Amino acid sequence: MGRGKIEIKRIENATNRMVTFSKRRTGITKKAKEITVLCDAKVSLIIFASNGKMHEYCSHNTSLSDILDIYQNQSGKRLWDAKHENLSNEIDRVKKENDNMQIELRHLRGEDIGALDIPQLMEMEETLEIGLTNVREKMMEIYKMKKRNTKMLEEEISELSYSVHQQEISMGVKARDVVDDGYSQRVRGYNAQMPFTFRVQPIQPNLQDRM
Repeated sequence: MGRGKIEIKRIENATNRMVTFSKRRTGITKKAKEITVLCDAKVSLIIFASNGKMHEYCSHNTSLSDILDIYQNQSGKRLWDAKHENLSNEIDRVKKENDNMQIELRHLRGEDIGALDIPQLMEMEETLEIGLTNVREKMMEIYKMKKRNTKMLEEEISELSYSVHQQEISMGVKARDVVDDGYSQRVRGYNAQMPFTFRVQPIQPNLQDRM
């Protein structure tokens, strides 16, 4: 029993639609590769999925741009004229701006200024003065910032030194207290061990006893 004819219409189920797209895309790409090899044909294939993702295939002996050029020449349809013209105009504009900037830069360096007239030289002088003023202001800003940072660093070092000094003093006082406490404890222990007190007798006999 043969397979029934499949009705060609949009698949409503998103999962089934993605599965079918993947299978059909693989199949049509395989056919494009086969006709390229078997018939030495130039084939270009572009597929856009419903999510916008692009899939493409092009014969190994050509490129997409080559095929589009062939299509344009043989069909008589002009695909790229408007875009190429706009792109060419944009390239020319950017190139002209770049050339003007290079000329202006050489003038600011004092090069190729022989052909400049008085107004142009005065304008260039004003530009240089403005630039020099900006450079000096920036240098002064950097100097003040470095000076401020140096002062902050000196203050931090001073505070750190003071803190270390206070810690050293505190440690010295604690060490002295420990020594004093140890000495006092030893003295008290020594006194506690003595069972009686000594009475000091004079070495010389009493003079009254001799008389």
